[in-house]
Amino acid sequence: MTLQPAVGSILIVDDAPDTLEVLQRNLTTHGYRVFTAIGVPEAIDILENTAIDLVITDYKMPRISGLDLVRHVRENLKNTEVMMITGYATIEGAVRAVKSGAEEYLAKPFTDAELLEAVHRSFDKLCRRRAGSELSKLSTDALYGLVGRSKVMREVYRAIEKAASTTATVVITGESGTGKELVARAIHYRSARAAGPFVPVNCGGIPEGLLESELFGHVKGAFTGATESRAGFFQTADKGSIFLDEIGEPTVSMQAKLLRVLQDRKVYMVGDTRPRDVDVRIIAATNKDLQLMVERGQFREDLFYRLNVIVINVPPLRDRREDIMLLAHHFADKFAKEFKNQIPHFSARAIDALQSYEWPGNVRELENLIQRTIVMGDSQVVDISDLPSPMRFSVCFVKGLERTLAEVEMEHIQNVLAAVDGNKTRAAAILGIDRKTLHGKLKDRS
Repeated sequence: MTLQPAVGSILIVDDAPDTLEVLQRNLTTHGYRVFTAIGVPEAIDILENTAIDLVITDYKMPRISGLDLVRHVRENLKNTEVMMITGYATIEGAVRAVKSGAEEYLAKPFTDAELLEAVHRSFDKLCRRRAGSELSKLSTDALYGLVGRSKVMREVYRAIEKAASTTATVVITGESGTGKELVARAIHYRSARAAGPFVPVNCGGIPEGLLESELFGHVKGAFTGATESRAGFFQTADKGSIFLDEIGEPTVSMQAKLLRVLQDRKVYMVGDTRPRDVDVRIIAATNKDLQLMVERGQFREDLFYRLNVIVINVPPLRDRREDIMLLAHHFADKFAKEFKNQIPHFSARAIDALQSYEWPGNVRELENLIQRTIVMGDSQVVDISDLPSPMRFSVCFVKGLERTLAEVEMEHIQNVLAAVDGNKTRAAAILGIDRKTLHGKLKDRS
């Protein structure tokens, strides 16, 4: 189903009056509100005073080219789509148009049906982008610091509320990069301990020989280099919460000492024989299967059951795809402000790629990608060519079943060409055909 505004406004820009008249007549007949301009200066005047949904511009025009108009629209009008038409169709020109921000590229001569299909696709992309932009404005619960409106995330929010209302120990499970520490912080700051400290500890990042001292502290002279007594993380977290990330990493002997803290709420500083009381809520997290570790003798069964009172599983990003663009816009806004850049928008092809990718690194991978895109990007449009090659070549474009096989094939060819900057030899190698066959397919399409 194509998403279109009830009445779409279109600006046609061409230095040929006959072309303007034909296109205006055809599109007006189909219900669009159409404006025309004989050149780029006139088009810019109209754009400054009229809300335009779609700009259809000729490529080659005197004085100022259509590419310059495409760049102007992309830099100044984020809610306007652009389509390029030309009688001088070349792959290099198509690549330049796409990289400048034109989502559609139509070679003359074209039929009325081809024009309308391209216009429909442009409005479909525009509506999806606007929907993504509106989605990014939705307020997420600032108390959580988590971003997501999917069903699985709403279940996580409910679990956080229940966990926050108790003093029970919590285990947060989930793959690396899913945001387990954010969930732990949400539990702490929604609980009665919110005024107390929240102390995160990466159990896997502390050398085994130092972990006991870091967790429980040590007294002066306990070991070489202990020139003074120092409190550990448990004492620091008194009256608050301690977050033990990667709880499956400590050795079995260290697990026994953690069990004693859970049972007695007392810690023994290294080198001391006198226990010290601690009032701490323990929240643990792991990306491992603790039950399986118990069966293999790698994790103490008694500690497992002490920890395993409330379990919250944070879903991987691939299981909450409806949150991907919400997160992408969130990170784009965050890093654009941090680096004092303009907030970019995402092309329809980039959105398809982001939503189709499997995200093995989860939210952390997405955040790093958006940060890199903001820092390294040269335009205000994030297109598929700006994404890493694994994303560009693993995109699954799901655009309905109404397209012909030839249309799907040509779209894939154009996507590959755009990804390799128009290099036909490289594109042919990726497509698994020779350069002559590629040239023939492109010629047939034009």
